Amino acid sequence: MMAKTKTPRKTLPTGIGKVLKRLHYPLDVILLCVRWYVAYSLSLRNLEEMMAERGIEVDHSSVHRWVIKLLPVFEKAFRRRKRPVGRSWRVDETYVKIKGQWKFLYRAVDKEGNTVDFLLRAHRDKATARRYFEKAIDQNGEPETITVDKSGANLAALEALNAERPTPIKIRQNKYLNNIVEQDHRAVKRIIKPMMGFKDFHCARVILSGIEIVHMIRKGQMCNDGVVSTAADQFYSLAM
Repeated sequence: MMAKTKTPRKTLPTGIGKVLKRLHYPLDVILLCVRWYVAYSLSLRNLEEMMAERGIEVDHSSVHRWVIKLLPVFEKAFRRRKRPVGRSWRVDETYVKIKGQWKFLYRAVDKEGNTVDFLLRAHRDKATARRYFEKAIDQNGEPETITVDKSGANLAALEALNAERPTPIKIRQNKYLNNIVEQDHRAVKRIIKPMMGFKDFHCARVILSGIEIVHMIRKGQMCNDGVVSTAADQFYSLAM
């Protein structure tokens, strides 16, 4: 059954309206394809075939274009409605293949398993780790404790940050305590597996942000003003 979105385009926020201006498909079709792509283990050609079975001719390249244009707007909307996270973070990196080379997705969860933040980077070193920690703190506030594995780069980055702060962040190096974030990586890796690797760093960053948004919505990390709604409805509401 197709997603129902009754809001006319003229009432859409400026950002979404501009993106949709030249996309000549019904809004509900566009949103459905974008959500399915980042919510489930599907390739673009899977989606093309699934739409055809519903009597809708959509080229896989069109779906890709919708994904790249809409997800940055969705991420901005989600961050405004993201619930606060705890102050004890578990940080780890996982590998993502782009143009045949492994890149690094920095991720963190709090002790309850809620996603703190994420950042795709080309390198794994002190400067990259520091950039991730600065972004996560800027977006989510300062933690009391950060747990990392035995990575020297992460430890060096945190020590450099602490040297500039009046109240240092407590640093723990404990692989056992980091199991929670390592397990959480699986939800992201499961979705990107059918994509057979990314061809472009920018596209990878955008698509991964959409996957992370859906994952956070499923974990109940989006404020919905007390209204009971499905994960799908919450995702679609980011376009309204």
